Amino acid sequence: MIFHETKLQNACIIELEELRDDRGFFARSWCTKEFAHHGLNPHVVQCNISYNKKEKTLRGMHYQIAPCAEAKLVRCTRGAIYDVIIDLRCESATFMQWMGVELTEHNRKMLFVPEEFAHGFLTLANDTEVFYQMSEFYSPGHARSIRWNDPQFNISWPAHPLVMSGKDRCLPDFRIENLLA
Repeated sequence: MIFHETKLQNACIIELEELRDDRGFFARSWCTKEFAHHGLNPHVVQCNISYNKKEKTLRGMHYQIAPCAEAKLVRCTRGAIYDVIIDLRCESATFMQWMGVELTEHNRKMLFVPEEFAHGFLTLANDTEVFYQMSEFYSPGHARSIRWNDPQFNISWPAHPLVMSGKDRCLPDFRIENLLA
């Protein structure tokens, strides 16, 4: 695996290191030792799949607060997404900054999302499937969300979402107090 640092501290884009021959290729997509070596949380407790029927479906921006903050490794296994993360670590030099990356079934890139980051994506194709490895179990009492178009973050999405949950559509403006309660 090839680890690329991003402009957000501790967030990485990871590319597969493909060993090719006439059959195709082989690549490692997970190695606890390599993740730990790069200072990334290697703990995985569950894996999730998100299937999205329609292009321009938006999911996010979601996160969990302590003590259930979660790291995620995200990969698009079918279709394409524009994957976005926001650094919500108050002590971080990149606090309140966001970045986006296109993950597709063809580029096979993965995004490592550290704890205390909000995460969401917009599908760029119909029938898109996203695979997540999670460091923490889902805890409804610790789950929080940020509206996809909150003016405090000014995320530049590649298209206007057409499909999203009612909950994600109606979120109030972000308040720093949400990180603590």
